Formats: sequence, C-alpha cells, structure tokens
Amino acid sequence: MQHSQILIYLGLLVAFGSVGLGNITAQQPSDTVEDGEQCSACDFRRQSKLMRLHSIKFQILSKLRLKQPPNISRNVVEQLLPKAPPIRELLDQYDVLGDDNKDASLEEDDDHAITETIMTMATEPDSTVQVDRKPKCCLFSFSPKIQPNRIVRAQLWIHLRPADEPTTVFLQISRLKPATDGNRHIRIRSLKLDINAGNPSWHSVDVKQVLQVWLKHPETNWGIEINAFDSSGKDLAVTSPEAGEEGLQPFMEVKISDTPKRLRRDSGLDCDENSPESRCCRYPLTVDFEDFGWDWIIAPKRYKANYCSGECEYMHLQKYPHTHLAIKANPRGTAGPCCTPAKMSPINMLYFNGKEQIIYGKIPSMVVDRCGCS
Repeated sequence: MQHSQILIYLGLLVAFGSVGLGNITAQQPSDTVEDGEQCSACDFRRQSKLMRLHSIKFQILSKLRLKQPPNISRNVVEQLLPKAPPIRELLDQYDVLGDDNKDASLEEDDDHAITETIMTMATEPDSTVQVDRKPKCCLFSFSPKIQPNRIVRAQLWIHLRPADEPTTVFLQISRLKPATDGNRHIRIRSLKLDINAGNPSWHSVDVKQVLQVWLKHPETNWGIEINAFDSSGKDLAVTSPEAGEEGLQPFMEVKISDTPKRLRRDSGLDCDENSPESRCCRYPLTVDFEDFGWDWIIAPKRYKANYCSGECEYMHLQKYPHTHLAIKANPRGTAGPCCTPAKMSPINMLYFNGKEQIIYGKIPSMVVDRCGCS
C-alpha cells in the first residue's frame, strides 16, 4: 500500500508542477534514520508534506476562483493598504491569535471561499461627471453578484488632514450625476464634527442604504463627492492623496452576512516529525505564504495546515467496520485504505483580489484537524 501511495503522490506532483513552490523544497528537514524501514517512513512523510504544500497552493487559488495569483507586489500592497481602523483591527487580531488553530472548528460544506468583508478603494469617477476634466472624488465599484439583502453594514471611511486650530468641520457627502442632468449633486449625508488642532483622524459614515440602491440599480452609481470644510472654508478631506498620504484615500467597508455553522470538537492521533508511529497520523505543517512569493495575502502570513501520513493496515480499522468489511469482500478490487484527512476546518484570510479590492473571507477545508483511513 505504501509504495502505491508514493506513486500516486509523485504523479500528482507532476500534475501540480506548474503551480510552483518557490524555495519550499530546499527547506525540507533532513531526518536521521537508523534502519531501512524508518528511512522509508521518513521519505514517505517528506513526499506527503511536499504534496500537501502543492495542494494548498492549488486549492487556495481554486477556492478564490483565481486562475493565477494577483500580480500585486509588496510595494503595491504598502501603497494600497489603508492605514485605517478596520484594517488595523483585523491585523491586530492576527497578531494576537498568531497562526494557532482552535480545538473547536466550523463545519464547512462549500468548496469555495465565503466572503465576509469587502474593502473597496476609491477610483476616479467617469469623465461624464467630472468638471473641467478634474475628478471630483470617488467611484466605488462592486460585483453585481453581491445581493443587497445580504449587506449587514456599509461604512464609508474618510481621512481628515490636521486642522491648524480647534474647529468645527462640516462633512458633506453627495451623490454625483452627469453634468447634463442639471443638478449634479444629491446630498447623502451631512455631519458636523468637532476637530482638535494638529490631529489627523479617520471618520466613518453609514452608507448601507446608498449601497443597496447601487446594487439594485447599478446605472445610478456615478460616484460620490466628499468635502470636509473647516470654519475658514478649507477642505480637510483626503480624496486625492498627496505625497506622504499613501493609504489615506477614502474606502468603503462592506460586511456581508454569512450562513452560521455549528461548532464541532474532535480529536485524532497526533504525531511529530520524530515520532516512531507508523500508523496513520496527523503531523504538523506550517505554511508560509512569503515562501510562495504571495505578497497579495495580507494576513495571515503563515498558518498551521498539518498533513496526514502513515500506514493503514487492516488491523487498524476497528473504528471503520464498513470499510473493513468492504475490503474483505473485494480484496482485489481496491488498493487498500489510505491515510487521508478525516476532518478539516477553514481559515480566515485578508487578501487583495485581482481588482485590488481588499477581501476578508473564510476559506474552507484548509486545516487538517484529524486523519483517518478510508
């Protein structure tokens, strides 16, 4: 059985060879063995680990419906990543939790990622609504696949430059229309803010109803204009970032509802790399996305994925009587049981998609929680 598994894994390695793993193969640990049987087990574990790494890379792209990784470099990430509270909260959450997986995990049946939060940066509006060919702020584009009734929250985040003195700022947000339509502005929100001197600040505005209208009638979305005038008439809103204001452009944070999943707690046979265990077992494996060269993944930078390896002798199948009986009934019709993941759980990921939008979502079946013979 062990030799047939190795042949299967090697065949899959050839199939996934085009996916690439950077320097992963050079970082595999060299195990010291005492005899031929231990050497064979170590070699098989190395093959299982390498195959798992290839599979993870392929699965992430597939579950995010990406044909290839987004072409976003680390420099581009630093320019586009908003320096705003919602992003900081998510990053701080990863700093606290690290890459540890909880004992309790969520059951997932979907084969694709579940989007929870979308953060869309502002772009220039169409020339139809520009004045003297100068953009008057911001256009936010969203996928027509987003259902309006699934919008839980939509916040427009605006960064204000520091005021020279304590002042009252009148924040005005207006919806743009083509200049040919007469009145180009339809007021959406007006807020009065008390600002201290010398302190730049972020402010959020509820735009849920506006976004729902845009999703139902996308032809009405020409963009918005944002102004934040102080008592002297100076506009403090950062709408077209200047030098040193990277990451301070307006963006929209949209929270989308998710189907609740029930918690399960489970356990299985766990081993480490030095374990003499020959039976099917779960082994630790940490995936580092920087080794993949994937700067487009903001967080986590690494996570504990784990992998399965080991023998599945018939004597170990007391917990799987149906499989055992099927094998005994047709011993020539099967290659025997294989050590595979018996239970998997999702990971949450913060990443850039191909449209340079920031997505926070759940990717199912990325962590091996338990291994078994099947």
